[in-house]
Amino acid sequence: MRLSYEVVVHDDWTLPEVPVPESQPHDLALDLLKALLLHWVQRTGTDGQVARNLAVRWDESRPTVGIDPDLCLIAPSTPEGAELASLCTWKAGHTAPRVAVEVVSRNHPYKDYLSTQERYAASGTTELWVFDADLAGPKAHGGPHRLQLWHRDAAGDFVRVYAGPGPVFSPALGAWLLAVDEGRRLRISEDGAGTRWWMTGEEAERTAKEAALAEAASLRAELDRVQR
Repeated sequence: MRLSYEVVVHDDWTLPEVPVPESQPHDLALDLLKALLLHWVQRTGTDGQVARNLAVRWDESRPTVGIDPDLCLIAPSTPEGAELASLCTWKAGHTAPRVAVEVVSRNHPYKDYLSTQERYAASGTTELWVFDADLAGPKAHGGPHRLQLWHRDAAGDFVRVYAGPGPVFSPALGAWLLAVDEGRRLRISEDGAGTRWWMTGEEAERTAKEAALAEAASLRAELDRVQR
């Protein structure tokens, strides 16, 4: 089913004044995705920044109207960089997120299925991932779905291009999204088969150390063989 939303704004889209509590599984899924995106920005030299629960606002006349993505990739970076307090797309150097991520909560699953997409459509966000690890969402639109991907098409419409178990291709990143660990985590790969995984900075460092140790062991074994 192809779903799309018009770019509209509702008066009740006021940002909450206090953060919504997150469960540990919810938090861990987002920590992994943030680490993957941060390392991608670093290793590719992309001019971008990654933020969690950042206020995104797009209407200067109603600055309290907006949305707080669980996670978002902003590219190019804002002038404030790591000092950014909120993203206001009417300000110079502030652009709507290239990617926004929402992880569905068991405590309030309906918003990420029935209303969140309208806000992202209005905000100018290029792409939205909705990850439902627990399949806790309602049956509206044929759900629940482990993974939904929304993307802004050439006409500017915000369209749901995928809803299902995954994998799915992300046009915004040029990579694939796959649910792993029995659906509890979302990871990114260069291919849909999951043979070329993106790594976090910690994983990349550990892999490099293991490769160096293996190479050193191989050289020692070869030297021992020659000296016999």
